[in-house]
Amino acid sequence: MISVGIVGGTGYTGVELLRLLLLHEGVTVEAITSRSEAGRRVADLFPTLLGRTDLQFTDPDSGALDACDIVFFATPHNVAMHSVGAFLDRGQRVIDLSADFRLQDVALWEQWYGEAHVAPDLIPQAVYGLPEVNRDAIASAQLVAAPGCYPTSIQLGFLPLLQAGVIDPKRLIASSASGVSGAGRQAKIDHLLTEAGESFKAYGVSGHRHLPEIEQGLAAIAEQPVQLTFVPHLAPMSRGIHSTLFAHLSASNVDLQDLFEATYTDEPFVGVMPSGQYPQTRTVRGANHCQIAVTQPQGRSEVVVTVAIDNLVKGASGQAVQIMNIMLGLPESSGLDVIGLIP
Repeated sequence: MISVGIVGGTGYTGVELLRLLLLHEGVTVEAITSRSEAGRRVADLFPTLLGRTDLQFTDPDSGALDACDIVFFATPHNVAMHSVGAFLDRGQRVIDLSADFRLQDVALWEQWYGEAHVAPDLIPQAVYGLPEVNRDAIASAQLVAAPGCYPTSIQLGFLPLLQAGVIDPKRLIASSASGVSGAGRQAKIDHLLTEAGESFKAYGVSGHRHLPEIEQGLAAIAEQPVQLTFVPHLAPMSRGIHSTLFAHLSASNVDLQDLFEATYTDEPFVGVMPSGQYPQTRTVRGANHCQIAVTQPQGRSEVVVTVAIDNLVKGASGQAVQIMNIMLGLPESSGLDVIGLIP
């Protein structure tokens, strides 16, 4: 039995990760940490877990994580980079759900995150954990940086087009909307029901820190530089990501539906919608699944791709479990064979 631990268990990604790992027959959760809740039963904070676990939160410095085979960091940015080195030195494997190791350019990370990176020597060994792109590298990695939610939806949407070389990589546009849980489990006025409910707004229009991660990933797929205009939005829902992607076709007579279906035919967690149908966030809610549709409106030279994922599952914790399964050589669907919730 593989032993795992979770650093940072009081946020939405932490409890979602625990929910999925408790369903996984191949692992046992040995520890889940929180400085503020140390000593408290996890099920007291999250009653959905009553009868499912007797775990208590422990202090991350208690040593409870030292014997775990795999350690997940479900922490805010700038936390993992201070601690990951010690786990790697002990031979443990780490999956970081934050952005600390996603960017290979240290200066670019420091520019977008506004501070010095304290573990730049670890960045070259960090594997970017998008399974549909880096499955082989993930399998042998000791440190994996799990992709962000917006970046996951956008990269999966553009991937078939960039791999086939049928769009202009310098004219990419992504208009994406996220549920409020994407901002984390914290008290902010903008996230109150009376503020976010019955409203829809753009934010980060002049620049969002997921942009360099997305462009890095798209450039690797295209094997050339890309330019993306990315505009995120806050949607009045608790969870979900919906991305609408636009690109200019540089090739004619391309069967786009066939291209997408062929690209994802063997991918367990990406589904291409039948022509004329479009993904909705409600149909992937609670599931580690990405639904994609491709359209060429009026047969013109622009292609529109729509993508839906659950930001807390395929956009975060579910994808982290998928990464773990690949690292351990387990079936990718282990612990993730969950159908989306309706309603």
